[in-house]
Amino acid sequence: MVGDQYLPISAVAANAAFYGVVACWWWFAIGFWLRKRPPRALPAKRDLTSYFGIALQAVGYFWVWDFRFMFHRTSPIASQPEWLAWTVAVLAVGLAAFSAWFVNAAARRLGKQWSLAARIVEGHNLIDDGPYRLVRNPIYAGMFGMLVATGLTVSPFEALLVACALFLAGTWIRVRIEERLLREAFGATFDDYANRVPAMIPGIW
Repeated sequence: MVGDQYLPISAVAANAAFYGVVACWWWFAIGFWLRKRPPRALPAKRDLTSYFGIALQAVGYFWVWDFRFMFHRTSPIASQPEWLAWTVAVLAVGLAAFSAWFVNAAARRLGKQWSLAARIVEGHNLIDDGPYRLVRNPIYAGMFGMLVATGLTVSPFEALLVACALFLAGTWIRVRIEERLLREAFGATFDDYANRVPAMIPGIW
């Protein structure tokens, strides 16, 4: 309630979407960092320039949240008609939940080969099953889904577009570096995999 008045239905939808997406962020973080971790693997080759891609991805995340907490903007959902507000709310929370699960499933499947920096480890295997049979970079796909879900919930549309551009630019850098290392390690086997499975967004990339 606000004073003696109940919140408009659209504002209720906006609040439900916000707290639902935040809950998915907690699931994303806790599931990712507290997953069972295999023994560390020794890197055989790595490329630290991939950290520049990470920085751009992080700026994209900062951009969507910044409009909520730094500028004290209200959710764009709150100003929409009731049917549209609830549609966007359900879409955002559903996308966030699927994305959090997708990232954690991919990280578990990747096991000891997961790393912040692009690298090939000793005894590296080309993973092409589980989430990796749907897209070659399911962790980035899930991270992008979390970004979009968050932006739908807390940011103006223009801010979400900027955040997506920043995140995708950083992801493109990381994917190019990581897949160059994989191509060097696995040659035609990786090329066949890349020809069969999209990089991150089926039908687009």
